[in-house]
Amino acid sequence: MTSTRDAGPLPIGFAVRLNRHVRVRDQGRTLVGGAPTRMIRLSKAAAGHLDGRTIRVRDRASALLADRLLEGGLADPVVADLPGLDPAHITVVIPVRDRPEALGRLLTCIGDRHHVIVVDDASRAPAAIAGVVSRHGAELVALKRNVGPATARNEGLKRVTTPYVAFADDDVVLEPDALPLLLRHFNDPRVAMVAPRVLGLRLPGRDRWVGRYEDARSSLDLGVYPGIVRPRAPVSWVPSACLLAKVDALGSGFSAGMRVGEDVDLAWRLAGEGHRVRYEPAATVYHEHRTAIPDWLRRKAFYGTGADLLAQRHGRDVAPAIVTPWSAAFATALLLQRRWSLPAAALIFAAATLRLSRRVRNTEHPVRLGAVLTFDRALAATWQLKALLLRHWWPLAAIGCLFSRRMRRAVAAAALFDTIIDFRRTKAHLDPFRFAVARRLDDLAYGSGVWYGAFKGRSLRALLPDIRWTGTRGHDTRTESDG
Repeated sequence: MTSTRDAGPLPIGFAVRLNRHVRVRDQGRTLVGGAPTRMIRLSKAAAGHLDGRTIRVRDRASALLADRLLEGGLADPVVADLPGLDPAHITVVIPVRDRPEALGRLLTCIGDRHHVIVVDDASRAPAAIAGVVSRHGAELVALKRNVGPATARNEGLKRVTTPYVAFADDDVVLEPDALPLLLRHFNDPRVAMVAPRVLGLRLPGRDRWVGRYEDARSSLDLGVYPGIVRPRAPVSWVPSACLLAKVDALGSGFSAGMRVGEDVDLAWRLAGEGHRVRYEPAATVYHEHRTAIPDWLRRKAFYGTGADLLAQRHGRDVAPAIVTPWSAAFATALLLQRRWSLPAAALIFAAATLRLSRRVRNTEHPVRLGAVLTFDRALAATWQLKALLLRHWWPLAAIGCLFSRRMRRAVAAAALFDTIIDFRRTKAHLDPFRFAVARRLDDLAYGSGVWYGAFKGRSLRALLPDIRWTGTRGHDTRTESDG
C-alpha cells in the first residue's frame, strides 16, 4: 500500500474552489470553514493567490495552499479544469449473485471501454451468469461459496493489473462519462478513492410511491455538493454501489467478511492512513432502488445494523451526535419546554458567543463572527436532537411519549419540521402526506437496525453521543499562515 508521504505536490494548473460553507473575512486574509470547522489566517502573499474563491496552482506556494485547503475540507477541485486520464487504465470489478438481467444491463452500458471482471458469489443459477459474462466478453471468477459482496470484490481486486479499479454493483447503470470524470481526480496524487452521485434508476412499471421517495431521499444519494470524505465531514461516507480507486492504495481492499458498512469502513481506513477520498456529484450513476415496502424496510434496517460493527472498528466516529456541553445544554433547555427554557437558551447562546469571540479576536468583527459560529453550532445541535428523537433513539422517545405531554409535543414538532424542510429541499415528486409517512418509516426501520445491532453486539457504542468536553471540534479555530 502506498503512503501519502510519497505523494508529490499538486500539478501546475490544478485549480481548487472554496466550498459554499467557507466564509471569507478580512479581505481574504481569514477563511472560516472546513471539516471540522477552523479559522485559517493567511499571509498577504497567500491571500494574493485567491482569485475570488478560486486558487490555481502556479508555483510551490500556491500548491501548498491549495493542498492545505483541500485537506482541511475548505476547498474542492475544479474537476472540469482537470486534464483527462486514460480510461483504459481502469478495470471494472462487479460482484454478483444471480440477477443476470441486471448484470447484462450494466455490462451493456460499460461496453468495451474497460476490462471487466465479474465475480459470481455462488449464484443459485451460475450458468445464467456465465452466459451473460461470455456474451459481453468479460472475465468470470466463480466462487464456490457465498462470501458477500465485500470479499467478492477483493477476489476481483486480486486479478486487477491496471492502476485503477472501479467497483460497481450489478444493480447500477453508469453514465458514459462517469468513470472518466472521476478519473480526473487522480491528478491529485493524494487521492486514493472517489465516488459519484447515486441517483434512482427509473424502470417501466416501477413507479411506486416508495420509489419516488427514494428518488428524492435515497440513503445512497449524498447530494449535489462535492466534498472530502472522512468521519464528521459533511460527506462522511460513500456507498460501494460505485467507487473508483487507486489499486496501490487499497492493499487487500475491503474488510473481509463485512456484509454491511464495508464501504464506510474502507473510506475511513483510507482517510486514517492520510489518503484523500472524494465525493464528486458531477459524475452520476443510477441505482435500482427497492420499491416493495417489505424489501425496502429490511434494507433500511440492514443498513442500521452496520453501526455497531463500525463502532467496533472506529469508535466515537460512529456516534449519532457530536455535542459540547454548551450545545447539549442549549438543546436540552429547548426540549424541556419550561418557562425558563428560552431565557436559559439565550443565556447559554450569549456565553458561547462571548467565548468564541475571544478565540477569533484577531479578526475584524470578532463578536459578529462568534455569533455566526455559535448560531451554526446551536442549529446543528438542535438538528441532531431532532435526529436522535426520530431515528436513533426513537424507542426511548416512544416510551417517553406515553408518559410526557412535553415529549409528545417535542416529537410532533421534530417530525413536522423534519418533513417540511426535507420535502422542500428534495422537491420530491410525491404528495406531502406519503412523503411524511415514508420519512418516518425510513427512520423507524434504520433506528430499529441500529438497536438490533447494539443488542447483538452487546454494546451501546453506536447509540451514545460523542461529548466534546474540551474545545469544539465543529468550531476548531486554528491560526495558520501560508507563504
